[in-house]
Amino acid sequence: MSIVGTRVVRIEDQKLITKGGTYVEDVREEALTGAVHAMFVRSPIAHARITSIDTAEALAAPGVVAVYTAADLDLGPRQAGPVVEPWLASDVVRYVGEPVALVLTEHRYQLADAAELIDIDYDPLDAVASIDAALSDETLVFPDMGSNVVQVNGMPEFPADTFDGCEVVVTQTIVNQRVAPAPLEVRGAACAWGEDDRLTVWLSTQNAQIGRTLLAAGLGVGEEKVRVITPDVGGGFGAKIGSDPEPVVLGWAAQRAGRPIRWTETRSENLTSMTHGRAQQNTVTVGGRRDGTVEVFRLDVVQDAGAYPRTLFLPTLTELMASGVYHFPKIETRSRGVVTTTTPIAAYRGAGRPEATAAIERAMDLFATEIGMDPAEVRKANFIRPEEFPYKTKSGANYDTGEYAQALDKVLDAAGYAGLRAEQRRRREAGEPVVLGLGIASYVEITGGDSGGESGRVDINPDGTVTAYTGSSPHGQGLDTSLTMLLSDQLGIPMERISIRHGDTDEVPKAIGTFGSRSLQLGGSAVRQAADKVIANAREIAADMLEAAPEDLELNVDEGAWQVRGAPASGSVDWVQLAARAEQGVLSADVWFGEGSPTFPFGAHLAVVDVDTETGKVVVRRVIAADDAGPVINPLAFRGQRHGGLGQGVAQALLEVMAYDPDGNPTTATLADYSFITATELPDFELVDSATPTTRNLLGVKGIGEAATIGSTPAVHNAVVDALAHLGVRHLDMPTTPQRVWEALSAKGEAK
Repeated sequence: MSIVGTRVVRIEDQKLITKGGTYVEDVREEALTGAVHAMFVRSPIAHARITSIDTAEALAAPGVVAVYTAADLDLGPRQAGPVVEPWLASDVVRYVGEPVALVLTEHRYQLADAAELIDIDYDPLDAVASIDAALSDETLVFPDMGSNVVQVNGMPEFPADTFDGCEVVVTQTIVNQRVAPAPLEVRGAACAWGEDDRLTVWLSTQNAQIGRTLLAAGLGVGEEKVRVITPDVGGGFGAKIGSDPEPVVLGWAAQRAGRPIRWTETRSENLTSMTHGRAQQNTVTVGGRRDGTVEVFRLDVVQDAGAYPRTLFLPTLTELMASGVYHFPKIETRSRGVVTTTTPIAAYRGAGRPEATAAIERAMDLFATEIGMDPAEVRKANFIRPEEFPYKTKSGANYDTGEYAQALDKVLDAAGYAGLRAEQRRRREAGEPVVLGLGIASYVEITGGDSGGESGRVDINPDGTVTAYTGSSPHGQGLDTSLTMLLSDQLGIPMERISIRHGDTDEVPKAIGTFGSRSLQLGGSAVRQAADKVIANAREIAADMLEAAPEDLELNVDEGAWQVRGAPASGSVDWVQLAARAEQGVLSADVWFGEGSPTFPFGAHLAVVDVDTETGKVVVRRVIAADDAGPVINPLAFRGQRHGGLGQGVAQALLEVMAYDPDGNPTTATLADYSFITATELPDFELVDSATPTTRNLLGVKGIGEAATIGSTPAVHNAVVDALAHLGVRHLDMPTTPQRVWEALSAKGEAK
């Protein structure tokens, strides 16, 4: 029986729950002996000219090794889209939390005191703290640009006659609020230059190889001069891909000071200075017929890029996935990226795709309400049908496979949808203060969308154990377990005799890394391909040892031995015997899997909420979810990814927001203000099975790391609005906090 598809306890967890992981903060390498500690001095003002920086008093303080400012740096320019982002701010600061200086001390406890002694004078400028303020161009974040709009994609102007002939047209502006990734492990790095003039950096990152490339480029050295090692990583969610300036500045400072350096940010630094996610304002317009057929969908995206537009691919992904799971005859999209005096925006779990789903799924509910039709029926009337795949959308995506109606039907059946609607009617007719809301989201997303391939290497060791190397970088997904299961199934070698290596650029020189839910479909396919090559070589050696033709041999995976097909009694050879006979390197294969193309996971979610009309409080009672990512390698890990995604998605709908006041000051800069979801606010998730394979990689799998996040947010959002629909509430923006719910009811004269 194959181990693939069975529930296997994650092999990573034993260490994590007993002695604990080894994170950057825990690294105790000899190269770091005598390391000094680092802290970045950050701007307390959103927008200001720096008129002077005096470091004299700080340099005289106990334990201070060095203080560096932009005037000390001799690094080349750092491009962030169409603008140059300084490594340390020199003339102007553009967000609260922007690094201005770096302090090095002998002991960590000396850092804060030394930083306080640096005297920086600021001449405040007007803040640009919102998308609307940016679009007004009254204050320019970069005056030389002439506008705060730094990128325009899609249609520059929408035609005036697009919706002519439509029986019904609805439009709504939707805010997809800014959120903080807030990983359990904040950002950190440790770095040391060796006697060979080579920099080693221990970095909390999702991409050791990308980290190496960015470090080398920033420092102006060849990549062979930089080694990046990734120990255990306590969460990334896309924000640890590698766009931060701090590691480069630390590498430079370690060379200048002639000392190794350790750096770990504080939690408040993480909330204000690590890149944020989402931050889109989307205007949707739907035109169609009263029978539920949508004829035209228009999406106008404005992406808040923050102070420095590091990742303007996010709105283009939103445009790409604009049509969602629907067969729309006509789609119009455009996007604009604007700069504001706030923390830069980058990838966060879903990265552009959740925003697309939130837009289209709110739009479908708005359309259903307008025509008086059940939102489930409206969706079914417009789904792409299974026989239409592969399907090229009007927005340019090339979908592989999908069973969209089937996924929704499974969820509705599991939920008892008709009974829930009946209960909703009963409460409304009785005038009960706690009303019931049902929210649907049918979604599709793109995974492995970078099409960059991945590396994989498999070595059969002399003792018959296996060491596999992957360019994918796990940080909580259970990837080690999944790869080990695949190899055990393929080679017939027990899991406990297989080890997975990753996250060291000396061991895996070429790789792309982990983001966009690409690890299993690309990294897993690379390891599978490498193992196939090892098996092909082993077949030749085994044939010689058994004096048989190679094509007559088979690998008995139950025994982990080669034998003549149909004649096992004639003898066999196992991997230990093969390794002893093989020349060095023969039972090893190093491959680059580059044939894979993007896949499109999909699913359907139903959220059931109670809303107290007297207090505005929302309670999520049920979440029923089908998340289809093709064949499942390990149902336990698959379930875990879905649980985590659902929790994060519900959190955005209910309570998470990284907020700023009009002066650009963050008002949710601590965990006392930034609301997290906990088990108290979450129900037991009801997971429905669905598995539709793809033909676009060797495993037939699609990504699952972000899918549940993408569906759950609009499902809960729709549920809250649905609960209030009979009271005249047509829309309210996320997060759907008690205050916002009460204000929406108050505006309709329904607040108690």
